[in-house]
Amino acid sequence: MKKILCTTAIMLATLSVMAQKDTTQQNTDTIKVGNFVIVKRKGTKGADGKGGFNFSINREKKEKPNISTNWFIFDLGFANYRDKTDYAYAQAGNYLKTLSPSAGDVTKESLQLKTGKSSNVNLWIFMQKLNLSKHIINLKYGLGIEMYNFRFDRNISYRKDPNPFIFNDTIGFSKNKLYAGYATIPLMINFDFTPSNMKRFFTISAGVSAGYLIGSRNKQVSSVRGKIKYKGDFDLDPFRIAAIGEVGLGPIRLYGSYSLNALHNKNTRLLQYPYVIGVRFSNW
Repeated sequence: MKKILCTTAIMLATLSVMAQKDTTQQNTDTIKVGNFVIVKRKGTKGADGKGGFNFSINREKKEKPNISTNWFIFDLGFANYRDKTDYAYAQAGNYLKTLSPSAGDVTKESLQLKTGKSSNVNLWIFMQKLNLSKHIINLKYGLGIEMYNFRFDRNISYRKDPNPFIFNDTIGFSKNKLYAGYATIPLMINFDFTPSNMKRFFTISAGVSAGYLIGSRNKQVSSVRGKIKYKGDFDLDPFRIAAIGEVGLGPIRLYGSYSLNALHNKNTRLLQYPYVIGVRFSNW
């Protein structure tokens, strides 16, 4: 009889402990809503003797992805070029021609640009950022189209008949520009000094880009000829290699580039190196 009573007492004690454990588990509930976790815990009893509950809302921390993609980035900037041409040597070639004695020879002044109206517009189809070290050092790359509009201050003209050449024209133009468009791949090392704060971030990127000429033309507007577009490669170098950089401070992003090779082929004897600085409209 004593053995039965002892066994019964042990079973009741075990059930009592299990019931207490179950009650404790039921007093703590969690509900996940998006990135937030709502936790319900048993609180202190109120004045009426009934049990109370406490609620807390915690934001769930998510790890940043190692690869992030930014689609359709837009650039707008000012363009110019550094002219290192020896015009005495260039005029001895076949690219710079004098068709009219009144117009004179092609000189450095003939190819002077309107700096406030020469522009660079880029459309990047995508850019990706690959984490290399704690999201502070990243590899940044992409694919897009770079478009340059060099607005001339003088009456220079580009032609191809049958070989490309340029000359000083005899009429005045209200608009005279050389357009060059490149399919470009940029490659940069990116330093993000505030990877955990997207609102007050500070980033620096530097690297190189490789572009291929996909279109060029000389657009001219005058009262004599009207609006005319002369299409052709005009002996522009089909490849463009440039040093590039980018600075981001909060919502403001600036970019720049400097061409490491000349705008024209070597046989033209022109040594003009385009550069640009502007604003980049991007999420990062």
